[in-house]
Amino acid sequence: MTKHLIGTALCLALAACNSNGTGQSPDQPTASAEADNDGADSMASQDDATAPPEDQPRPLMQAQVMLDRAGFSPGVVDGRMSLPTRNAVMGFQQAMNLPQTGDFDDATRRALVGVQKEVPATRLVTIPADFAAGPFAPLPQDAVAKSKLPALGYASLEEKLAERFHTTPEVLRALNAGADPATQQPAAYSAGQTIRVPNVGADFIDPARTENPAWAATLASLGVGTNAPPAARIVVSKGEGTLKAFDADGKLIGLFTVTTGSERDPLPLGRWKILAVDRNPKFHYNPKLFWDVSDAKPDAMLPPGPNSPVGVVWIDLSKEHYGIHGTTEPASIGHTESHGCVRLTNWDAARLAGMVSTKTQVDFVA
Repeated sequence: MTKHLIGTALCLALAACNSNGTGQSPDQPTASAEADNDGADSMASQDDATAPPEDQPRPLMQAQVMLDRAGFSPGVVDGRMSLPTRNAVMGFQQAMNLPQTGDFDDATRRALVGVQKEVPATRLVTIPADFAAGPFAPLPQDAVAKSKLPALGYASLEEKLAERFHTTPEVLRALNAGADPATQQPAAYSAGQTIRVPNVGADFIDPARTENPAWAATLASLGVGTNAPPAARIVVSKGEGTLKAFDADGKLIGLFTVTTGSERDPLPLGRWKILAVDRNPKFHYNPKLFWDVSDAKPDAMLPPGPNSPVGVVWIDLSKEHYGIHGTTEPASIGHTESHGCVRLTNWDAARLAGMVSTKTQVDFVA
């Protein structure tokens, strides 16, 4: 996906400054209804008996899909036992009171089938015209040039499809005959084309649970529904690289792999409050707040969009300059450092935004 404004500085959300105690701050990302996420999603999962069969066995991808649907995110769905996938397995095992091995063994599979309907690893979808409409264009690197755009949207339909199905362009190419996974050029997807995609679900959007049409469109574009359970407490672990969500009874109800801090900008351990949850936020890019950016560079107010430095969500915390947010590079989660903030994939950040509120307790632990 589009690179961050300052290369490897992946937590630009530090530009949110000086909370005024009202849940909003003058320089933090601000909610906007102008994000570049269009229309309702006609590619939502159907889970019916008429679904075409798999073209080949994909047991690990099937496990990832089912864990994702159950709220234990494997991060990128790619059919590999990645760190986020192992974290998801361990989180589910913890929730089910199973030994936390991180291995998708028979006992874990039986427990997962017991709480989550067994579905194929992939499904066929036809790309709707409105989803394929764009506009799509590579983003400029310069912050001022970005600030003049109406939205920080996707560079290509391939990139948008990958986020919709919680995967990568390379996986989409591998799933579809004739696509070269090694090429650096976007595949030539188009409206009306039928393609095979990871069978992610939990994507039903209840209109009564989202009043903002732009946010409903963002959820649809990311394949995220509105039925995630409420979280009374979330715990971000620096050592584990995870964010765990617990209900009011202390039951683990969700897990996400996250990127947190670095040696120079460590995760601020302690207990914090959520001041606000901003969906489709604008972003104040302030170079003076970054050690690796020249202070001579100008400030810029960046428009919303999935390729915003903070992705599609900013969860503002009582710790000044810190928040929980999305990313432009989902495959980097769990594998790179940040400026101290907590980053998730855009689809995980969107799901988390539906679980938390200003009443949710936030603990950052070692």
